[in-house]
Amino acid sequence: MTVPLVVLVAAVCVALAGWAAWFVARDRAVVLRQLWGAAVVEGLLVVQAVVAGVLAVTGSPDVDAALFWGYVVTQAVVLPFAAAWAFAERTRWSSVVLLVAALTVAFLEYRLLQIWGAA
Repeated sequence: MTVPLVVLVAAVCVALAGWAAWFVARDRAVVLRQLWGAAVVEGLLVVQAVVAGVLAVTGSPDVDAALFWGYVVTQAVVLPFAAAWAFAERTRWSSVVLLVAALTVAFLEYRLLQIWGAA
């Protein structure tokens, strides 16, 4: 796993979380631009999964495959689920859902870095 890619994904997630927190504070629902931001994060997660797969195949650090790929799959599922929920929920709580999802993905990025680095 490349550290700059992990830092980039985590930073974009924190920025998205900050944007959602601003909407929570202003008692506003998620807007379409925020969902596009979540789509950008999801695209970065797909790139990261491909890079991790290539590194795993080429014999980069030996990690617990079930644990590592469990984190990768979980973070890939969290934002689309949250985006669908936020799109359906047209209240302030949609921003809360996006905020929690973005922070969750940022935390999962941190854990992936720990797992990869421990190997």
